[in-house]
Amino acid sequence: MDSIRKDLICHPDTPARAARAVWVEVSLSFDEGFALRFGIEGDVDALALPQGDGQLVIADTATDGLWQSTCFEAFLSEEGQPDYTEFNYAPDGRWACYQFDDYRSLFKSDDLAPWDMTSERGHALYALRVEPGIYPERGSRLGLSAVVEELDGTRSYWALAHPPGKPDFHHPDCFRLTLGAPERP
Repeated sequence: MDSIRKDLICHPDTPARAARAVWVEVSLSFDEGFALRFGIEGDVDALALPQGDGQLVIADTATDGLWQSTCFEAFLSEEGQPDYTEFNYAPDGRWACYQFDDYRSLFKSDDLAPWDMTSERGHALYALRVEPGIYPERGSRLGLSAVVEELDGTRSYWALAHPPGKPDFHHPDCFRLTLGAPERP
């Protein structure tokens, strides 16, 4: 499975104290499909994260408002198209999926639950691996982002890129990664 790692940038108006780095590894293959592994490096014990690690119990139904605490997000769009899909994953196994027909124009909520979610937690690294259960097309554009909440309620907003102004993960400027063709078996 081919894998690339992308470092996310902290929004300048929301500096982080406990998180030193946030990144995402993106994997795509014909056999195994699409997978994302989000990582936070820093003082993990100061972050709003559940205890434990390993296989998570995936929620039966979608949960709105996950961005109000630590949450990992992926936005997927076809090149040149205004519509996109938003995936939200919380470290406790909750998730949400939304279909938009244009910038912030919600078309519908979707029941596209992840196939698998696993986590690993140490003192200096937290990682969440997600298999969204989709096979994106070659040339699809991907926006990757994270909201990282500290125990005192402070939130930092991380993305591949930030448009001017307040954090806005839906902005087309955030869809910075173009997916290539997966490696053939």
